[in-house]
Amino acid sequence: ITITSAATTCQWQDHTINIIDTPGHVDFTVEVERCLRVLDGVVAIFCAVGGVEPQSETVWRQADHYRIPRIAYINKMDRLGANFLRCVEMLEERLGANPLPLQLPVGKEETFRGIIDLVQEKMMRFDEDTKGSRIEYEPVPDEFKQESAAARMALIEKLADFDDWVMEKFLNEQPVTVDEINRAIRTATLNLDVVPVLCGSSFKNKGVQPLLDAVVAYLPSPVDVPSVQGVNADGVTETRRASDDESLSALVFKLTSDPFVDILAYVRVYSGVIKVGDRVYNPGKKKKEKIGRIVKMHANKREEVGELRAGDIGAVVGLRFSITGDSLCESGETFTLD
Repeated sequence: ITITSAATTCQWQDHTINIIDTPGHVDFTVEVERCLRVLDGVVAIFCAVGGVEPQSETVWRQADHYRIPRIAYINKMDRLGANFLRCVEMLEERLGANPLPLQLPVGKEETFRGIIDLVQEKMMRFDEDTKGSRIEYEPVPDEFKQESAAARMALIEKLADFDDWVMEKFLNEQPVTVDEINRAIRTATLNLDVVPVLCGSSFKNKGVQPLLDAVVAYLPSPVDVPSVQGVNADGVTETRRASDDESLSALVFKLTSDPFVDILAYVRVYSGVIKVGDRVYNPGKKKKEKIGRIVKMHANKREEVGELRAGDIGAVVGLRFSITGDSLCESGETFTLD
């Protein structure tokens, strides 16, 4: 169980994904709160054996408070006692969520051998020789066809409650295309109407690639979320879009000690661009700061970059006065994030 948050950045299918792994220990909920403040989407990971645990409920309520769209991932499907459907029921009963299973496991515990994609009506088999990095798509096995068809129908029926086009096709008993299903899932997820549910075994690299695909397909990008609000020097609330062309607005959400550079300040850029050498303003402290270096973290490695753009998360070196929760804006302006 992690006790501190960790930030990293990865590339997937021509998309940049900024990831913050929040603490899993119940004593560190304040740190989770700080991280959720800067997130646009959440992947909630549950154990296929334990299901929804007390700390899961706490974090879920915090995500409810910030109205963050979520995907649920049922991990450890290969463990003794794994039960996918029981975990789905717990999401509804314990968290009050509206789970939308997009997959079904093929087998469980030691017999877990693949995943049925209900949207595409195919089975994904993860190649053992490549440790799951290569996926083979096959027809749904005969023994799972009836269960798969029923689950897909339930998926479409639930989506029909939130999408008029799907509803019309469903009532007229017309087939709903994969693109139409994906569009409806994305819209319902962004509106917090449903929580897509996927499964896998991350340790064996089974189900990780489809999860990343779902993050790109269903969770919001920075341009999908409402414009950020802040207060100017006159006390008037302003809004700024997630655009490089807007004035800078950023939030310091975490400070860490570093043996090489003393202090790393993790920031989320909501609008504008931060560049190395820039002078920015901290309206809370009424102090100007200079950006010395900018790095993006990759586990224990760091990548020096020249700038952070709207939507980016990274760490900056050189802030002397800023602490966790402080806003940063253009020098000569005042914009304090709500």
